Amino acid sequence: MGDNTEVLRSIQKRTGITYPVLTPNLKGFESALKAGATEVAVFGAASDSFSMKNINCTAAESIKRFQPVIEAAQKAEVKVRGYVSTVVGCPYEGAVKPGAVAKIVDALFSMGCYEISLGDTIGVGTPGSMRRMLDEVVKVVPPKKLAVHCHDTYGQALANILVSLEYGIAVVDSSVSGLGGCPYARGASGNVATEDVVYMLHGMGIETGVDLEKLIAVGRYICNELGRPSESKVNRAWKNAKPQKI
Repeated sequence: MGDNTEVLRSIQKRTGITYPVLTPNLKGFESALKAGATEVAVFGAASDSFSMKNINCTAAESIKRFQPVIEAAQKAEVKVRGYVSTVVGCPYEGAVKPGAVAKIVDALFSMGCYEISLGDTIGVGTPGSMRRMLDEVVKVVPPKKLAVHCHDTYGQALANILVSLEYGIAVVDSSVSGLGGCPYARGASGNVATEDVVYMLHGMGIETGVDLEKLIAVGRYICNELGRPSESKVNRAWKNAKPQKI
């Protein structure tokens, strides 16, 4: 996050698009505000061990740390999104109790986050564990205020997203060509590939407003620049034939 300000100031911004900045503390928020941020994000975890590795405090302590950030954002009329990591599993503690997730989600929402993103940070979730977690979370926050952030380490991301859709969650975090990962979750792959999510949604008759062919081209460009292979199955398949609508 050291170059957040530089990136925000350098990108060509487009009307109707938000460019949220991760702000773990008040200092980060103030830097983001100076750079022209109109939306910021605070990020905690349902696991104390992961929270300590990620932002050097327990889950409960992180909530207290976010309070002044959210208050300052509200005063500046800047929207705040909340992220909760390790919602089904932690690389240090194993399975995470759904009640622990609901507690953090409830706190962030009560403090003023307009939306809470539920992150399966290490991609160990399955439709079963996602359902158990969501059963508890939707008791404290309505589905329309939730999003899902599914990593695809075990190839379960699309299945978990489908479960989330059944709960009425309509916002999905994704990464072009599945790029990314987590330095505190050894072996975890990047977030689910945007190309694969869009292909699935279009196949379900859900309009996304995303041009899949252009998205695939963007993914190829980024991967070529980084010298990395695409993690998107749709992107790989498109090398031989254009995506089919089935």
